[in-house]
Amino acid sequence: MPDSAPPSTAPADAQQRRQIPPVLVYPSQTLPDPDLAQLHAARDGAVKVSELRVPPRDGRCWDLAAGQFVRISSIEGPQVGDLNLWAKDDLTERFFSGKTRALHGTHVKVGDRLWSTLPHLRAMATITADSLGWYGTDPDGGRVHDVIGTRCDPYTQHLLGGGDYHHCCHSNLTNAMARHLGKRPAEVELLVHDVLNLFMCTGFTADTGQYFMKASPVRPGDYLEFFAEIDLIAGLSACPGGDCSTGHSSDAAACYPLLVEVFQPADPPIREVPRGDGYNWPASSAS
Repeated sequence: MPDSAPPSTAPADAQQRRQIPPVLVYPSQTLPDPDLAQLHAARDGAVKVSELRVPPRDGRCWDLAAGQFVRISSIEGPQVGDLNLWAKDDLTERFFSGKTRALHGTHVKVGDRLWSTLPHLRAMATITADSLGWYGTDPDGGRVHDVIGTRCDPYTQHLLGGGDYHHCCHSNLTNAMARHLGKRPAEVELLVHDVLNLFMCTGFTADTGQYFMKASPVRPGDYLEFFAEIDLIAGLSACPGGDCSTGHSSDAAACYPLLVEVFQPADPPIREVPRGDGYNWPASSAS
């Protein structure tokens, strides 16, 4: 048996095939409008009702009521965070990073929504403000706030030969959710899911298509803010990679806390939550 497969030979029409124009898989023009003007009006004058700090290399969970805003900020140094969202009344309905990516792109921005898992497909939250909105796309193809990476985890770290590390974002989110629900980590680990990488600057290499990260442009005072469309439990890990300029899943990077602030509008907007669960299975599939 040969050591490797024989190299492929380009057909005569190879260049013609490559020049076929792309088509968007999910054109977003028909998505319901997020009505940012309504949300910004509600945010003006909203009162801060709670805050918490997420310590470096650790995680925290908190409740968020529909109609509230949450701001997540860098406060002491450049730091990225991994965000999970769960529907408070059904923890099996959680943030669906893959569908959010398919609908909005690899990195989210103001006006984009964070969608939940099937069969619900509800808008869990809407991004309303981003101090890093100026960053755009850098010369390496990097952007901020990605829904590409799954989260650093101890299993991949072990697979790659890094030994046991106990402060990966997966572990931090698991422990935070366990504390929040009063359960053991093993009872809640499967609730932890792929994340929104807040402030993380990432992309894909042009030559190999591999996922890369680089130093986040986040600085103290920078923030991302979103509006809760439904009642939520949110979880946030302050990534052990710090600004993710060199690596993760170790204690080598400089890490800093993240600040979470919750704001309550005086008159919360009345909104119809976009959802995809109106789909009906054909009668032949119902049994």
